[in-house]
Amino acid sequence: MTRPVPARLLAAVMLFSVAACSDVREDDSAPDPLVAPVPSPAGPGAGEPFLAMAPDGRVYLSWIEPVDSAHALKFSVYDGASWSAPRTIRQGRDFFVNWADFPSIKVLEDGRLAAHWLQRTGTGTYAYGVRVAQSEDGGATWSEALIPHRDSSDTEHGFVSLWPEGAGIGAVWLDGRKYSKAGHSPTNEMMVVSTTISPDGRLGAETALDERACDCCQTAVAITSSGPIVAYRDRTADEIRDIYVVRRINGGWTAPAPVYADGWKIAACPVNGPAIAAKDERVALAWFTSANDSARVKVAFSSDAGATFGAPVRIDEGQPAGRVDVALLRDGSALVSWIERTGGDTAAVRARHVSAEGKPAPAITIASSSAARASGFPRMVLRGDDAIFAWTEPGKPSAVRLAKLSNPGG
Repeated sequence: MTRPVPARLLAAVMLFSVAACSDVREDDSAPDPLVAPVPSPAGPGAGEPFLAMAPDGRVYLSWIEPVDSAHALKFSVYDGASWSAPRTIRQGRDFFVNWADFPSIKVLEDGRLAAHWLQRTGTGTYAYGVRVAQSEDGGATWSEALIPHRDSSDTEHGFVSLWPEGAGIGAVWLDGRKYSKAGHSPTNEMMVVSTTISPDGRLGAETALDERACDCCQTAVAITSSGPIVAYRDRTADEIRDIYVVRRINGGWTAPAPVYADGWKIAACPVNGPAIAAKDERVALAWFTSANDSARVKVAFSSDAGATFGAPVRIDEGQPAGRVDVALLRDGSALVSWIERTGGDTAAVRARHVSAEGKPAPAITIASSSAARASGFPRMVLRGDDAIFAWTEPGKPSAVRLAKLSNPGG
């Protein structure tokens, strides 16, 4: 995407126009019988949920919630029967709260936790930076916040993905240091940048993984038997914005490589990043594209830790808004979630199982939703034989909702 801000609006208008000009299917957004609601621990006005799994099978949910004239990043833990009392990770009046650039929580070695959020650094609309904290006592107390990026310009630093890195953390984010006019390129390009964080907060080397990426699409990361693989939306010189990956092999990062040549040419950011999941050498990667004015959600598999991907499988139902997530089942199949438009401003959170051979099962409706930005990006994790979903329900106040899908692989 290119600044100024109307470029974001342009992307939203383009995607809406594509959907509005097509035949809209009848609204069948009632939840599937296999879907059961799960009580939410989040309070009124909550949004931007994120889900993470612990090795012991517990599910961690984080979210943003208004508190007086500030915002708080909170979390709770689900043991399969109930949620723990919510705890606050950090609270402040300078949070950057955005429907697409949301905080996260991760479970590290020995039950340690890490979380990230975003804080404003200046008066500009997108002047904000990343903050990361760690906890050694299950989230009762948290370390002082640290900034993973060396750049301190009042530009955008966000769309973060964290992963366990030995006893510490790996982090990747979109970095806007090239937007600073003084001493930087006037072409204003976003970068994909990575670093590591030790348990005591020391930063490792900072590495630019891609010098030119799409401005505001989420990054995603998964751990293969060969190391981390990072997925993101690239941006070529002629404004092709397809999904790329970089992998860390033997301590070094590979050159950026496309997952599939959709050829989506768009001179604005669609705010619609990929999702990735991995187990050993097996990788599943889901994404949204609107190449040739045809909105689609796709999933592709890799059997060599992301070095190559097979032909993608289309899994949407004709009117996708995107906002994907993906989980990899034990048999190498995948569960993909996305938002599907069902007419006007209405939409549904949908999921579809795709076999290891690439055969899609019928789509399942998780919940009715909205196509508006306020509905955010639904998140999903697998817990045993169930899939747990979290999403934002728009309204005044908004709410974080949760549901459980039984036996998603059939």
